[in-house]
Amino acid sequence: MKRILLMVFRNIILVPFMWCKLCYYASHADKIPEEKRYKFLQYIVARANKGGNVTIEPHGQENIPKEGGFMLFPNHQGLYDVLAIVDVCPRPLSAVIKKEAAGVPFLKQCVAIMKAFSIDREDIRQSMQVISNVTKEVQSGRNYIIFAEGTRSKMGNKLLDFKGGSFKAATKAKCPIVPVALIDSFKPFDTRSIEPVTVQVHFLKPMLYDEYKDMKTVEIAAEVKHRIEETIEKYEK
Repeated sequence: MKRILLMVFRNIILVPFMWCKLCYYASHADKIPEEKRYKFLQYIVARANKGGNVTIEPHGQENIPKEGGFMLFPNHQGLYDVLAIVDVCPRPLSAVIKKEAAGVPFLKQCVAIMKAFSIDREDIRQSMQVISNVTKEVQSGRNYIIFAEGTRSKMGNKLLDFKGGSFKAATKAKCPIVPVALIDSFKPFDTRSIEPVTVQVHFLKPMLYDEYKDMKTVEIAAEVKHRIEETIEKYEK
């Protein structure tokens, strides 16, 4: 909360303009091109980062597919995760997030701008519909973030188990799976500190469909988790 207030205070002159435009874009997402919406979201995140003493250190951006739909599977550390990825991913993204987060002010508007899906993990039918919708969206060329842990680890840079069901949309869409290793992404919003912090975002080599087509989703989940853990162990400071 302290860092969020710092972000707002240091951008106080721009906040009314950015908030009004954010709400407008959120309410008219169907009428505004995705590229334009995404660029504006990146602008807001960049301003917030500067004001909040947050530096994003990207690695492996060359691993992001240049065309066609793909899915990113990062480890889940905190409320800041999606914003960290959006800041440094050059291609527009959407996301699948839990319904509780979809109602948080500011995140709610970001969800609308990204045309993201909220998922109710207690409602199997709704969850299956979200998987079906994401599959169609990725097949049409859109890109999605899914947190395979299902919830924040709350253990810093340590991971929870990755759930195989999180990969169903990717296997149905036959799209590239891009593991993403987040390091220290919990620090901006999930600690009380406002000291300068650097968040590392590592886009790892994608798993193409030919590589995982004969694997079960639980095997894919285990492999993606393993690659992320290896990267965190290598680069964690």
